[in-house]
Amino acid sequence: MTNLGSRIEEQLPAEMVNLMQTAGGIAAEQGGSLYLVGGVVRDLLLEKANLDLDLVVEGNAIELAKRLAGTKPARLTTHPHFNTAKLEWEKWGVDFATARSESYARAGALPTVEPNSIEKDLFRRDFTINAMAVCLSPERYGELIDRYGGQDDLEDRLIRILHEKSFIDDATRIWRGLRYEQRLGFQLEEGTLRLLKRDIPMLDTISGDRIRYELECIFQEEEPEKVLSRAEELGVLVRLHPEMKGNGWLADRFQAARKQAAPGLPSFGLYLALLSYRLGEEESEQLISYLRLPGPAARVVRDSIALKSSLRTLSYPELKRSRVYHIIHGYAQSAITANSLAVGSPIARQHLEIFLHELRYVKPTLNGNDLIEMGFPPCPQIKEVLKLLHNARLDGRVNSKADEEELVKEWLGEEQL
Repeated sequence: MTNLGSRIEEQLPAEMVNLMQTAGGIAAEQGGSLYLVGGVVRDLLLEKANLDLDLVVEGNAIELAKRLAGTKPARLTTHPHFNTAKLEWEKWGVDFATARSESYARAGALPTVEPNSIEKDLFRRDFTINAMAVCLSPERYGELIDRYGGQDDLEDRLIRILHEKSFIDDATRIWRGLRYEQRLGFQLEEGTLRLLKRDIPMLDTISGDRIRYELECIFQEEEPEKVLSRAEELGVLVRLHPEMKGNGWLADRFQAARKQAAPGLPSFGLYLALLSYRLGEEESEQLISYLRLPGPAARVVRDSIALKSSLRTLSYPELKRSRVYHIIHGYAQSAITANSLAVGSPIARQHLEIFLHELRYVKPTLNGNDLIEMGFPPCPQIKEVLKLLHNARLDGRVNSKADEEELVKEWLGEEQL
């Protein structure tokens, strides 16, 4: 029998190991058993870093979390309806759940849950490699619970569902399967691939919010373009929109976006703007509605499509810098970045990048009060004068406060004439 006790101590921080050991002891005192479950167990076996700790107790998760909260200055959040809890302190966080089984009233519906054994809890999970647990109870500490062949599938580098109705019950597993396949460099097991292809239409049973969440997870991957390419190959991507492509063009833009965003990752809005870049206005609105995009992300998609219509003008090399500014100003930054990455014209790209890195920061030194002190009467005309000053700054006609003052004096003299 495989025991992962030593790997836990080697791969996880001592503070987390101590917490799990303490929690295992408290669970045993309460007459239950505690388990480390899911992706962290998979990654222990793969010797990969993963600090996303999920603990499942055959007992009462909330009571266990409350007992633990008393042992350290931690913030406790509970969800009695789901019998789950979360402990957070300093840079750490641990999720607690009561072992449960799930049943689905209909395809795509959220499951009905009830307390059950660890075996039933693992059976409700998406893939065998995520359906393993490590016992944390003192007498069985480190013991690997693998009822469904997850360890063998890890060795064979396979993504396998647990039962034939898995994708029917929850079609978001289709997207997750592709994500794990590409992240780990595994392959979908033959029967799983056949069932995935069969059940692609079941994606229509899933709400847009849940599909959006899967996209958010994909965009957190190191190379999300690989997932999207595989999704296009299998006929999954067209379920987002028939005109979407996960081809080499997209891969090149995603890679360029990451170079610009380094050391962080591009935003969800930027990735989505690139993914949807070839859609028209009406098609992008369909996508926004389907995914129920929140305001900021929706704005990036809309602005990206809208700015596309100005690229022809931005391709003229003789454009004044002030003209460039006023064409681009007002669009979301990620939409501007998306267009700079996607546009074919080198001149248009240069104009977009000049705006991003220079023009958007240019402001006149003088303000409305300065103009009044110089002799302009308080009136709506001041706003227009400030705009003209801004344009002069953008175009390099003035480069200092003194230059601005001289220009304003010229305008005042012309007015007096």
